[in-house]
Amino acid sequence: MYKDIATPMRTKEILQKHGFSFKKSLGQNFLVDSNVLQNIVSHANITDSTGVIEVGPGIGALTEHLARKAGKVVAFEIDGRLLPVLEDTMSPYPNVTVLHQDVLKADLHQVIEEQFADYEDVVVVANLPYYITTPIIMKFLMEKARVKQLVIMMQKEVADRITAEPSTKAYGSLSIAVQYYMDAEVSMIVPKTVFIPQPNVESAVLRLTRKEEAYPDVADEDFLFNVTQGSFVHRRKTLWNNLQASLPEGKEKKELIQQAFDTVGIDPVRRGETLSIPEFIELANALYPSFGKPRSE
Repeated sequence: MYKDIATPMRTKEILQKHGFSFKKSLGQNFLVDSNVLQNIVSHANITDSTGVIEVGPGIGALTEHLARKAGKVVAFEIDGRLLPVLEDTMSPYPNVTVLHQDVLKADLHQVIEEQFADYEDVVVVANLPYYITTPIIMKFLMEKARVKQLVIMMQKEVADRITAEPSTKAYGSLSIAVQYYMDAEVSMIVPKTVFIPQPNVESAVLRLTRKEEAYPDVADEDFLFNVTQGSFVHRRKTLWNNLQASLPEGKEKKELIQQAFDTVGIDPVRRGETLSIPEFIELANALYPSFGKPRSE
């Protein structure tokens, strides 16, 4: 058995060997606690018939734990300086492929088709760079990539926003966008002390599992998310005020907005944070004929 990468001593050895220095702009914080990594992997329920996508493998601390359990691991790494490091640290694991690519620019469908043709079960497991956590999550969800679950470490504050319930301070358009597609739960809290360098914030591991049944009868998903985002532009303002300001020609078409509220029986003086996802769907569907863009044939 090879020595785990995720110890302070081994991590420092690898960094010194390759003359690697951290780039703050890339949000690099490497995990140095094998117990935490084993817990993350256990929450993902990985077997040798699972294909795993990792984003930001760093020097491979999480990657090696994934490689020991999964059939195949494909890791996206944007920092070219880490490629020779990973070639070294991952040499014992032939089931690991490192792609020198920005995941936000990747064609996920193509990557999954090429890399995981033999795997029905594909999951994402990653310690995400905090500065781009939300765009990465939304890319996997909005592109409807063939991924059934994401188990991802992120800033605890963001995890709290994603899992928030209506009528709470953290609930907002991000909660709705993620929970529309996935069931979301915080699996574990991770202290700052298990990273090199230590981040300024607490971390959490979030498990997102694709809903077995999508919400029915949504007129247009893009328009739904426009309505939800518009409803939270000013959190303390009412739906009435926010939607007048955010819908195209909303101020000129007040009577059509009122009509939509009347149709679904939602009080326009409520705030966005009080509406559940089914209520937002009803409201967006009622507004769509007047404010949605007609689909191009």
